[in-house]
Amino acid sequence: MDPLVAAIDQGTSSTRFLVFNAKTAKLISHHQVEINQSFPKEGWVEEDPKEIMQSVYECMERTCEKLCQLNIDVSNIKAVGVTNQRETTLVWDKETGEPLYNAIVWLDLRTQSTVERLINKAPGRDKNHLKHKTGLPISTYFSAVKLRWLLDNVDEVRQAVLSERAMFGTVDSWIIWCLTGGRKGGVHCTDVSNASRTMLFNIHTMDWDPELCRYFDVPMEILPKVKSSSEIYGCMKSSSLAGVPISGCLGDQSAALVGQMCFTEGQAKNTYGTGCFLLRNTGTKPVMSDHGLLTTVAYKLGKDEPACYALEGSVAIAGAVVRWLKDNMGIVQSSSEIEILAAAAGTSYGCYFVPAFSGLYAPYWEPSARGIICGLTQFTNRNHLAFAALEAVCFQTREILDAMNLDSGVPLTQLQVDGGMTSNRLLMQLQADILCIPVVRPSMSETTALGAAMAAGAAEGVEVWSLSPGHLPHVTSEKYEPQINCDESEFRFARWKKAVQKAMNWETSEPCCNSNDEQQ
Repeated sequence: MDPLVAAIDQGTSSTRFLVFNAKTAKLISHHQVEINQSFPKEGWVEEDPKEIMQSVYECMERTCEKLCQLNIDVSNIKAVGVTNQRETTLVWDKETGEPLYNAIVWLDLRTQSTVERLINKAPGRDKNHLKHKTGLPISTYFSAVKLRWLLDNVDEVRQAVLSERAMFGTVDSWIIWCLTGGRKGGVHCTDVSNASRTMLFNIHTMDWDPELCRYFDVPMEILPKVKSSSEIYGCMKSSSLAGVPISGCLGDQSAALVGQMCFTEGQAKNTYGTGCFLLRNTGTKPVMSDHGLLTTVAYKLGKDEPACYALEGSVAIAGAVVRWLKDNMGIVQSSSEIEILAAAAGTSYGCYFVPAFSGLYAPYWEPSARGIICGLTQFTNRNHLAFAALEAVCFQTREILDAMNLDSGVPLTQLQVDGGMTSNRLLMQLQADILCIPVVRPSMSETTALGAAMAAGAAEGVEVWSLSPGHLPHVTSEKYEPQINCDESEFRFARWKKAVQKAMNWETSEPCCNSNDEQQ
């Protein structure tokens, strides 16, 4: 039988374990478990690190059972890759193996006052003060400010740092440390793509930056070792896969870029998950954006391989808006139902929904924005709202695509897409209409997991997956062509931009009544 490679895909809303054929890239089996998010206060988003690990083990064991039912021997799995929600911040005790606080999720806004303080002390109050080193604006989104909050507000974290027991990591580090033995010799590492999202990593020297660590007052000894995205980090210590090397690690958006085979400069993909992320490969040179995009490390596929960079447009709320309509408002019973409701309306009838639940990310970087629904009349019903929610995802993508085209000077002629929401055919058609270019969706939409499997299978010492251009598998896809004229699309987009302006500057600095909460 052909060798198999597996991937752990730990996302914001669910964990998956997927097994691929290393020769054909065909998905053989998988299992998925939803993850609970908790919202202890307004704007706060947390997840339980132990639940995350529990879900990883459950997905692995259930997938192995499914392989057995297919008469496939799990010993054919030659390597495991890890891909993860980025920026989400954890601190744990290396002696007990226990997390010292919940994971603070990338979407979390508790650090807004910290961010405002940092920007106010920056020369010219410039949020891009650290961009020359990090490629990132100072924002609630990235790990350094979350870690700063933990050090300032959680006694257990402070104590563990003082007694040299604390370990910091993003979700990839936590998973790899636990799987390679945890407190009994677990490997504390991360890869360049995840490290580049912390604001503590210099994207030019490709290592932790002492000056950035001093700026955020973060002790360097708690940081994981930075490695490439494709090398053997360690081996699985327990479970059905004991002894199998963990040899690939990529932040989820980088993994999707690899899984979409965007290896040449200028190639791009847009992933529709909890948020929406458009990445364009810029080759071996970091390109700085003049239009609100991030500069990030895309991947480094081997110890001695060069790092490749990407320009990224990040949108905080995409699939999360559907989850909100389901869990908070009870407007839909399941995520798939939104397509039926929206199709029943066929239009939003002038209703616009700006889901700035976590402020606005690219291209605005405006943490004070909040969600808004406008253009309501007595005629508006839940179908129109469902339609407006899907349109919001498309308009946000249009904003980051426009910025990407301005930065690169070479407009994209079609958009490669992937992620959970792409199974929504109405959304894909709407996206083509709003962009006025074709949208291309691969038949196998699990490209994030595929990217992590590719990195793991290609690693030195594993070498069951070839990434050379001649060996890349042929991918079947479907194409959505624009079906409305561009003038109508431009009119709707102009109305959207008007709605965005109304969502701005809503929640500035701490209101007096909440200032005590902030310190707790």
